[in-house]
Amino acid sequence: MSTIGSDGRTWARPVPLIGDATSASQRSNDPMGWAFAPTDRQAIYDVIDARRDIRRFRPDAVAGEVLDRVLTAAHHGPSVGHSQPWRFLVVDDAPIRERAAVFADRERLRQATLLEPVATRRLLDLQLEGIREAPLGVVVCCDRRSAAAGILGRATFQDADLWSCACAIENMWLAARAEGLGMGWVTLFQPADLAALLNLPDGVETLGWLCLGWPDERPPEPGLVRAGWSRRLPLESVVFRNTWPAAESELAAPTSLLRAPDQYAVVGVRDESDQLLTTPGSLGGLDRAVDRIAALHHAHADRGVLLIAAADHPVTRHGVSAYSTNVTLEIVEASLAGKSVGASLAKATGLDVVVVDAGIEQESDTDLLPGPFAVRLKGFRGDLVSTPALETFDVAALIDAGRKLGMSLAADYGLIAIGEIGIGNTTIAAALTCGLLELAPNVVVGLGAGSDSAMVERKEQVVAAALARARLAHAQLRLDPLTLLAEVGGPEFAFLTGVILGAAAKGASVILDGMATSAAALIAVRLEPATQSILIAGQRSRELGHGALLTELGLEPLLDIRIRAGEGGGAVLATSLLKTALQARGLVARVER
Repeated sequence: MSTIGSDGRTWARPVPLIGDATSASQRSNDPMGWAFAPTDRQAIYDVIDARRDIRRFRPDAVAGEVLDRVLTAAHHGPSVGHSQPWRFLVVDDAPIRERAAVFADRERLRQATLLEPVATRRLLDLQLEGIREAPLGVVVCCDRRSAAAGILGRATFQDADLWSCACAIENMWLAARAEGLGMGWVTLFQPADLAALLNLPDGVETLGWLCLGWPDERPPEPGLVRAGWSRRLPLESVVFRNTWPAAESELAAPTSLLRAPDQYAVVGVRDESDQLLTTPGSLGGLDRAVDRIAALHHAHADRGVLLIAAADHPVTRHGVSAYSTNVTLEIVEASLAGKSVGASLAKATGLDVVVVDAGIEQESDTDLLPGPFAVRLKGFRGDLVSTPALETFDVAALIDAGRKLGMSLAADYGLIAIGEIGIGNTTIAAALTCGLLELAPNVVVGLGAGSDSAMVERKEQVVAAALARARLAHAQLRLDPLTLLAEVGGPEFAFLTGVILGAAAKGASVILDGMATSAAALIAVRLEPATQSILIAGQRSRELGHGALLTELGLEPLLDIRIRAGEGGGAVLATSLLKTALQARGLVARVER
């Protein structure tokens, strides 16, 4: 472009070699000149419309150059004051992903307890396995260590750095969709837990976990819409002009899922279910459990065994049980004869039974009960209140013995139901639960078998005294799992912890019974987080703290019928359901792919 001066000479407008080369007149003459070509514009809108929150992933690796392109798109996101506060932490380490998955499972159940029943069921039906399944996790961190006042635009809106990171996530999501990758955004974490897992410094916050990989689903609409969770509002209902509408015409606040949402059909999320001639997700939580078993690809997935570990406890001298300790021996003898509740249910269900003597009180250690697998202790056993429950070397030996038996059983059985027998062990379970979850005894201690209010009060006092002694002895409020086992545990708890670890090593599913087995399971998960993937909660018992343990484990129980018997009875009933569902899945007609 040129201009004519007063002397008639023509002058060319200087065009910068960098920056905006257009002139004011060009922009005035063609205000739409910056637009992309129609086909390019449509492609962008198509990508936006097709973006989905993916929950199912293939295990195939994502090539480095593809990942770089997606992360570059995120890095090109808008940021207030061009501060670029995002940091992208790419996680491909399986143990870290497993720990994160346990956190998410736990928070999913915690949030479910806050919702109305219909919303609770919808939340529990949602597939949230992407953290485990996706080959990559990307945690977008916001580095907030610089003072807000020192960054343009943050002095007044101090959270603008978080908004910038959200924009980076949206760029990443759209780029991933264009590449054919799936991405899912998981925020079911306690921020402190995720920060600790990733070793984040103070002042760096996460915006959740992004699951990234090749999708194993191609949903035609958003998953939460299909699952009946919500639906998109019409555009005209969210666009206002100039000012917020008058009060009488104001929009209602966003729907709170603390109330039940509208009724929609809940769909299943697993590929195998898609191929069955039945409504997807027709068996609800049972389908999810069967999917978990099938994912292990165990050679004997439909073969089951009931493992019962038995022991007595010196804590009973404090009056915490309605029965004398000789009842333990009687029930063990009945179990060996196939006549106890647990063994009878196992026999009726077609499960084999293995009984373990982890420390049954008998007159002489040389005259042991014949029949059970014996892993009896060698060291001193205390009453929790005045002395530790177990010697540390006994804890290690019991876990090792349990691990070996768990691996041995897993060679022949895909389903290992576990139970326990032991007068006084609900007090042990309560003490472990309080220590593991840092809860007060009054929110954990339950009635136990045959207890009354006075006995519950004594149990609370015993648990409180035992934990106080243990914490004082170690000069710390929070004890590690092995120390906790030695201080306030019991031999069957340590042994079952090992069984779970051994079964996990060989890919067998472990079906939990009541509060005692769940406490052992949580210790196993604390020692090895990947163990959680093989656990199935058979039931929620009447013990007060059992629900808190299951929530911490991120497990939804298959049964909730107030079972109190112990001996693995609830686990056996749940195993029966699982065996039936596994067999049915093989019999149900398939549809064409």
